[in-house]
Amino acid sequence: MANHEVNTGRRRFLTATTAAVGAIGAGFAAVPFITSFKPSARAQTAGAPVSVNIAKIDNEPGMRIIQQWRGKPVWVFKRTPEQLAALPSLDGSLRDPKSDNPDQTPAFAKNEARTIKGKENIAVIVGICTHLGCSPTFVPEMLPQPFDAEWKGGFYCPCHQSRFDLAGRVYQGVPAPSNLEVPPYHFADDNTVVIGVAPEGAA
Repeated sequence: MANHEVNTGRRRFLTATTAAVGAIGAGFAAVPFITSFKPSARAQTAGAPVSVNIAKIDNEPGMRIIQQWRGKPVWVFKRTPEQLAALPSLDGSLRDPKSDNPDQTPAFAKNEARTIKGKENIAVIVGICTHLGCSPTFVPEMLPQPFDAEWKGGFYCPCHQSRFDLAGRVYQGVPAPSNLEVPPYHFADDNTVVIGVAPEGAA
């Protein structure tokens, strides 16, 4: 009788232990399966679209959001009416004022502001200097600067003194050969920019 009770107790213990170990093993096996539903880091680097909430830009003037896409920093920022009005006045100082280089500007953004029509106040630009790949400094203030006494806001690259306006257009006489890149993007709604996918119907 005693041996029977010992065997029964041992059998219950072994059954419970086996079930617990099996459950833990199943959990570990499920982790790769579950995480496979998420985009991998490699897929994101390869160009998976990323969404950016831009609601806070309206509340903080001069604020810039930096979002990684394809391993590059993408700048999203809002321009004031005064900053937009100043863009045409800079054409004579720029190397490619009409953004004729298709490698830097998709067709949907080939305009003075280099943005989607109707959303000119929001800029979406890759933050890598087209000279040697440095990341320029954001200088949005329309005030004289040590590097430009007639500065109208834009980007200044401290590595080799290249300058770009607030549409990412490059100035003449600087090392950078072309405008900053505008990536494909669209607005999912008023507060969300999706980087990596052009507007519907865009070339």
